Amino acid sequence: LGIHSEMFSDGILKLIEDGVVTCKAKNYMPGKLVVTFLMGTKKLYDWVNDNPAVYMAPVDFVNHPMVVCQNDNIISINSCVAVDLMGQVASESIGLKQISGVGGQVDFVRGAGMAKNGKAIMAMPSTVKGKASKIVALLDEGAAVTTSRNDVDYVVTEYGIAHLKGETLRERARQLINIAHPDFRDELKVEFEKRFHEKF
Repeated sequence: LGIHSEMFSDGILKLIEDGVVTCKAKNYMPGKLVVTFLMGTKKLYDWVNDNPAVYMAPVDFVNHPMVVCQNDNIISINSCVAVDLMGQVASESIGLKQISGVGGQVDFVRGAGMAKNGKAIMAMPSTVKGKASKIVALLDEGAAVTTSRNDVDYVVTEYGIAHLKGETLRERARQLINIAHPDFRDELKVEFEKRFHEKF
C-alpha cells in the first residue's frame, strides 16, 4: 500500500513496520508518504522527523484533485455524519449545527473519480450509538451537503456495500436501505414506497 493523504497518525507506524505500507507501487511519487499534516504521539513525530520517506507539502498541493488523480488505483476513504436515500453526504454539520470543516473529502472523492481504477468510499457505522440511523430518508433541515450525490461512489457500513455511481435514485435508495441497520430498515422502506410508488 501507499499513502497520499491530507493527514495520518500513529496507526500508520505499525503498517510500515510490518511492511504493509511501502509506497513502492505508487506511480506518482513512489516511495514517499505524501501528507499535509500529522497528529499523534511523540513516537510518530520522532519517526517523521528528517525522514526522507515522508513528503510534507501544503494542502493546496496534496489535496488538489489533479494531483490525487495521478495515483492509479487510489482508494479515497472518508467518513460522514449521514447519507440520504439519494446519496447526498453530510459530513460537517448536524442540521444547522456545524461540527467540522469540509477538509479534503470532496478533493479526494473527485481525485479518485478521475484516477485510473480509482474508488471513493464513504465508510461509516450504520447508526449513531445504536440510537439513530446514519442512512436517512432526508438530511436534517439545514445540514450542509458535503459531497453531492453526483460524486458519491461507494457507501460502506458493517452491513455491506452500496455502489451508487451511475445508479438511478430508486436503485440508490434500495442499495442504501439494504446496508442500513436492520432496526431502521422498515421505516426507510416506507419512505421508499411513498417516494417511488412501488413495493420495496
